[in-house]
Amino acid sequence: MSNLSAFLSQNALQDENIRYVASKRFVEPVIDGETGEQKIDKEGRPVTKPIEWEICCITSEEDEAIRKSCTRKVPIPGKRNQFTQETDYNKYLGKLAARCTVYPNLNDAELQNSYGVMGNDALLKKMLKPGEYADYLAKIQEVNGFEMTMEEMVDEAKN
Repeated sequence: MSNLSAFLSQNALQDENIRYVASKRFVEPVIDGETGEQKIDKEGRPVTKPIEWEICCITSEEDEAIRKSCTRKVPIPGKRNQFTQETDYNKYLGKLAARCTVYPNLNDAELQNSYGVMGNDALLKKMLKPGEYADYLAKIQEVNGFEMTMEEMVDEAKN
């Protein structure tokens, strides 16, 4: 028989936040360690590097709450007073990504105002190009332990 103490909450390994470059369009200066000034390349241009975003993992309870908020009852065609549940996976993934983004702070009013949006998930979609957004969603799912992306699961369920 195995030792159950390994499963106790205090003995479980804690998830660490992940750093990820979501876009190469958001940059910060590269500072010279000796002079404390921004580095300049051979052509005289300031040297920059992409800013790393910070992503956290959420609990299954939080994930369930997000999923429920994106699920609605829809009537079954031809069946009176019968309904089925339908989850809007695009909405779910947007909310999941917004919740898991630690940095930048997507809830910051100044940041939202600068893009002319309200809401952290709307801001995320406005900040990233479509390909960057798709890659970011895949990374969010990976960080949260999904073996396949939601899109792959939906495609597999259809077949």
